[in-house]
Amino acid sequence: MPFFVYVLGLAVFAQGTSEFMLSGLVPGIAGDLSVSVGAAASLTSAYAAGMVPGAPLMAVLAAHWPRRVALAGFLAAFVAVHVVGALTADFAVLFTTRVVAAVVNAGFLAVAMSVATSLAPPARAAATLVSGVTLSCVVGVPAGALLGEWAGWRSAFWAVAALCLPALVLVFRDAPTTPADAPAVSVGREARVLRGRRVRSALLLASLVNGATFATFAYLAVLATEVAHLPATAVPALLAGFGAGAFAGVTAAGRLADGRLRPGLVPVLCALPAGWAALALTAAAPVPLIVLSVVQGGLSFGVGSTLVARVLHVADRAPTLGGAFATAALNVGAFAGPLLAAAVTGATHDYRDAAWTSAALAAAAVVVLAVTAREEAREAP
Repeated sequence: MPFFVYVLGLAVFAQGTSEFMLSGLVPGIAGDLSVSVGAAASLTSAYAAGMVPGAPLMAVLAAHWPRRVALAGFLAAFVAVHVVGALTADFAVLFTTRVVAAVVNAGFLAVAMSVATSLAPPARAAATLVSGVTLSCVVGVPAGALLGEWAGWRSAFWAVAALCLPALVLVFRDAPTTPADAPAVSVGREARVLRGRRVRSALLLASLVNGATFATFAYLAVLATEVAHLPATAVPALLAGFGAGAFAGVTAAGRLADGRLRPGLVPVLCALPAGWAALALTAAAPVPLIVLSVVQGGLSFGVGSTLVARVLHVADRAPTLGGAFATAALNVGAFAGPLLAAAVTGATHDYRDAAWTSAALAAAAVVVLAVTAREEAREAP
């Protein structure tokens, strides 16, 4: 694997930490800025909402920029908005920095995915970048929560900005430049590729699987403390266990996936709704909750990484926008899954129904996969 792909993975790790660390900083932000807990929690939704349109829009904007300029520019902007966020005493300004951070993060991911897959096999390159996100769950998010508790929520923002600086230096030094004779990017042609049936199916699968993942991930802390009656001090370890499983799943997917609908994907995807249902049924028992969190983290992120590789494979004639739309699809799921789980649990007043929501979304993904596989079998010579 080329060293520069790991540089991109470091930047993605810092950005993933920023995206998910807010869950542990909400009380501190609410108290310091004199806003409600609900308002402070909206910072997480602001980030996810910015990622969805940000990926394709920034990919189009940066389509004609040298790749070094695009990567460095997006990463420098990411650092800048975190500095502003760490300094501000105005909640509206902080909210705005989260939206801007999400947009430039989406732009960076879109360009990074295109660069990484041009330097290494697409499945392994995509898995390396996604592993940056999973590592942020294992290390970055718990560390951010602890840092926020010890030194205040602003210290976590400073830490993310500092973590980005080595990657920014290496991007300036090592990022490939677009050759002078490289063909011009045709946004219209690539957009037509993305309207293809296989691409739309792959994007839908990615959204459903990630929606299922984050519908329950958003409620893991509540399930642990309110349903399994674990102490609050156990929550970082539970989240880290989920992230460790996710990292293992992404690593395995990077070695095995190639973007095709391999037979092994079917049983793994079918295991997802069963696993979420099992978690819903046993969430009151600490041991099954912990074990299934690790297992489901591995299966969910392994399948998710495989589906990103699938999007890049079926959209290989859209190298600029393919990665952007894969990023957007994942974030549609990350945004919609928790909202759907909130609606369901709000109606039933049972936090275990977040896992049932995940089971339903994963089951829908199984149906989409079955239809897609049948159509491809018909088209095979």
